[in-house]
Amino acid sequence: MGGVTALVMSHCESVDSGLLDTTVESFDGHFAVNARATWLLIREFGRRFTGERGTGRIVSLTSDHTVGNLPYMASKGAMDRITPAAAHELAHLGVTGNAINPGPVDTGWMPEEVREHCVRSTPLGRLGTPQDTAHLVDFLCSKEGEWINGQLLMSNGGLA
Repeated sequence: MGGVTALVMSHCESVDSGLLDTTVESFDGHFAVNARATWLLIREFGRRFTGERGTGRIVSLTSDHTVGNLPYMASKGAMDRITPAAAHELAHLGVTGNAINPGPVDTGWMPEEVREHCVRSTPLGRLGTPQDTAHLVDFLCSKEGEWINGQLLMSNGGLA
């Protein structure tokens, strides 16, 4: 990332609960970790950024896991709106802001039935890897990725 200053964020607070059984404390906790922390980090990055115009990058990692996980998905949805707002509000500094939804990544969190479903649901017949996500982050933080801005990028292997 020669010459690029980047803020890459992946916040995660997750619990299995839906509309009827999510507690106010759980909902607030998710927003504190996934939305408020994102806003605070981006705000400080913008306040402190002193790099050359066009060299600042913000990349957030999000998710579209929604069913049975209301506070998580709602807070990630808020993060999905905060990051592109940064692309516009920090444009005068030459900072880009993008969010990546990496889809089902094999990090050991999936029960076998979920894993098998995700493998069957992707055209390539495999789960994503942390390296797949890292390659996209690397591109966004490069000079070549400078024109990609204000986007929610789906990097999910074509998950159907």
